[in-house]
Amino acid sequence: MGLMPTLPRSGPLTLEDFEAIRDVDDGHRYELIDGSLVVTPSPVPLHQTVVTELLFSLRTTAPPGMRVFVAPLDVRFGMDTVLQPDLLVAARGDLTDQELPSAPLLAVEVLSPSTRRIDELLKRDRFAAAGVPSYWLVDPAGPSVTVLELGDGAYREAQVARGEEWVRVTAPFPLEFRPVDLLQE
Repeated sequence: MGLMPTLPRSGPLTLEDFEAIRDVDDGHRYELIDGSLVVTPSPVPLHQTVVTELLFSLRTTAPPGMRVFVAPLDVRFGMDTVLQPDLLVAARGDLTDQELPSAPLLAVEVLSPSTRRIDELLKRDRFAAAGVPSYWLVDPAGPSVTVLELGDGAYREAQVARGEEWVRVTAPFPLEFRPVDLLQE
């Protein structure tokens, strides 16, 4: 484990500050939202099960030219925000060798007690402001999936599916699944 650098005592963090912090290998996820550092613990097995099942569904359905990724992969929105959604879909041509410097086509967050409010409020607002067309919130406790679609600069709830109900989306590409199936091991 590396040493934690000294942080500025006041004011928002810069991208340079963030780059120094994130090199610490301590099992946490580091994100920067509007200059504020957000540190979350490593995910639990249930979270990872949901991410893995959804990754498989997205990857087997994604058309050529689209890529599906799991965290950590940086999505940079300016000099003060670096997010790492649990899953994202991006056009292959939008990626660099290091990151996604623009809005993904889809960002997915799997809710947990330690991240729920960050995902439902802070990240939702930041993804909307950056123009991410689709944002999904997956709650393993339900289980449920909330599909949000961007319109006029804000997300609107396009669909909520619980348990054995079907999630049916057309963006970023057609896909159908049930929330309960994301819990399968």
